[in-house]
Amino acid sequence: QVNVSESGGGLVQAGGSLRLSCTASKRTFRTYAMAWFRQAPGKDREFVAAVRWDGGASFYGDFAKGRFTISNDNAKTTVYLQLDNLKPEDSAVYSCGVGYPGNIMVSGEYTYWGQGTQVTVSS
Repeated sequence: QVNVSESGGGLVQAGGSLRLSCTASKRTFRTYAMAWFRQAPGKDREFVAAVRWDGGASFYGDFAKGRFTISNDNAKTTVYLQLDNLKPEDSAVYSCGVGYPGNIMVSGEYTYWGQGTQVTVSS
């Protein structure tokens, strides 16, 4: 079992920044990738960003490119999501998934999840 925990959400004004953290309790062959997804009320969960440990490749949803940055620690158990130039439409619960996904952008492919952290952007 891998436990996942997120932190760093909060309330910020439009144009502001936040840094989210996601930590997995251990590394196993099942922790091949770590990803952030978000879900706003009444909307489907959408892919934000991910990092894959074979080579450290990172991936972003189209809306995240240029504003959000994913990074990780050397132990490869923590990923960070830097959110810059936030917009009200970025308000959502941001959740971290860990697993061995066939498709890195599909939330159903991840095995372990944290509780999520709320990001609220005021206009």
